[in-house]
Amino acid sequence: MSFPIRAANLTKCFGRTTVLDSLSLEVAEGSIYGLVGSNGAGKTTTIKVLMNILRPTAGRTEILGIDSRRLSPREFAQIGYVSENQEMPDWMTVGYFMDYWRHFYPTWDAALAADLVRQFELPADRKLRDLSHGMRMKAALASSLAYRPRLLILDEPFTGLDALVRDELIEGFLPRAQGTTIFISSHDLTEIETFTSHIGYLEHGHLMFAEELDTLSARFREIVLTFPGRPALPGEWPSGWLKPEAIGPVVRFIDTQFSQERTLAQVRSVFPDFADIAVNGMPLRSIFVTLARASRANAA
Repeated sequence: MSFPIRAANLTKCFGRTTVLDSLSLEVAEGSIYGLVGSNGAGKTTTIKVLMNILRPTAGRTEILGIDSRRLSPREFAQIGYVSENQEMPDWMTVGYFMDYWRHFYPTWDAALAADLVRQFELPADRKLRDLSHGMRMKAALASSLAYRPRLLILDEPFTGLDALVRDELIEGFLPRAQGTTIFISSHDLTEIETFTSHIGYLEHGHLMFAEELDTLSARFREIVLTFPGRPALPGEWPSGWLKPEAIGPVVRFIDTQFSQERTLAQVRSVFPDFADIAVNGMPLRSIFVTLARASRANAA
């Protein structure tokens, strides 16, 4: 299997502050990998090191099989990059902007570029400085898709956008990026859950886990137990149970390693007198919030 993105023991420090701490990850070719985490977790720093905007303090990163520190125009011609804070030549019109970039990319598809401008309803004669934030993001994405990159890196592309513009961006790049590996950082979990294939959870510079979204969704469940009276709570909980709480005759917790047979056996062992059990699936946002709260509780 090919991995267009690789990081091994990546560490990045700013003075005495460690932003990334021995981070290792692999992004498989053709996947849509979502790097999630709260603000300040290290997502943008990871991307900037990958793109050789920042130098690592220690460790190694590779893009398309090349050390990130040695990326050449040949590799950059195969990489699309869109950032929420992307600098753009504001004096250019949209039309000039699109025409300007085609000279740098041998695989530039003029018909695709024109189609993207139409689809995103970009005003070709308007200067970039006069566009809204959402329209600027559309222009940046159109220019990155027009040369059919092997790898598309998106750094918080939905920040500050309304729901309609987010949907238009997603509907614009997904059909145009068939076969392209996509690496997207975001804390907009509701949106990326609809199209990502893999999730990496970053917390304080540590990659806590990385797995296929289907596998992650399958192993997290909210368990709700109902008792005939007020239950006696155990002194210790199974290690995979998070956020246990009891309200009257109900005990509620998150099982992070859900298995129908194993979970039921654990419940019977800990609470032999429960009257009813409900097992509820969890969206990605709920999983993220649960993990973030558990991390804060452990740090307290």
